[in-house]
Amino acid sequence: MMKSTFLTAALAAFALQAPAQTATSTAAPRVPADQITTAKGPLTVQPITHGSVVLTWNGKTIYVDPYGGAAAYAGLAAPDVILITDIHPDHLDPQTLAGLSVGKALMVVPKAVAEKLPAQYKAQVRILSNGQKLDTLGMQVSAIPMYNLPEAPNAPHPKGRGNGYVLNLGGKNVYLSGDTEDTAEMRALKNIDVAFVCMNLPYTMDVNQAAQGVLAFKPGIVYPYHYRGQNGLSDVASFKKQVNAGNKKIDVRLRNWYLAAK
Repeated sequence: MMKSTFLTAALAAFALQAPAQTATSTAAPRVPADQITTAKGPLTVQPITHGSVVLTWNGKTIYVDPYGGAAAYAGLAAPDVILITDIHPDHLDPQTLAGLSVGKALMVVPKAVAEKLPAQYKAQVRILSNGQKLDTLGMQVSAIPMYNLPEAPNAPHPKGRGNGYVLNLGGKNVYLSGDTEDTAEMRALKNIDVAFVCMNLPYTMDVNQAAQGVLAFKPGIVYPYHYRGQNGLSDVASFKKQVNAGNKKIDVRLRNWYLAAK
């Protein structure tokens, strides 16, 4: 009788443990997160993949362009805010959104994205156009133009459709470039503490443009991200070399944004 009871208990315990083990095994790999000091506690920067990053600050979690499958976000807190920059599927990814717990999240998006979001999210959407700002949850979100040069109606990213963003988090200004080239608006940015800057041909800019743009607005820290193009990964080591040759004070942080890629 005791043997039977023990066996039943052991099998029950194993059954309870098995789902957790399965969930862990399906999680995508991630590089370690960074922490940056702000006036209201640390800002945690968790690279996900390509143009996707998760920021955690002051008890709030911000997902930027969630993409690449829900497994890439396993173990992270559900988002309070989701920022989406553009309509392309590596930024607006309904399949990934459907696999995440996004029910409480405010979705800050440009109009073109709002028009393409599934209907179930409409009540959560706040539209920002280039130049507009939003104060929410103790942070400020500013929409920055992102577009291709020279400007053309048939460009992959025409001016006015998508948003880059500047977040003010505890006195730190965080710039997320989205898909852009080194536009006048990027070069004119001021007091940027942390920047995420794209570089993937033929869709945005090359490494040289990205370096020159960064040297113009002089962020304290810059992460090259969104650096996979048609011909593979951009030379981010060359980007770092160019930036630091022009300004040794800029902290160029190279991270592997493609560990979680499918």
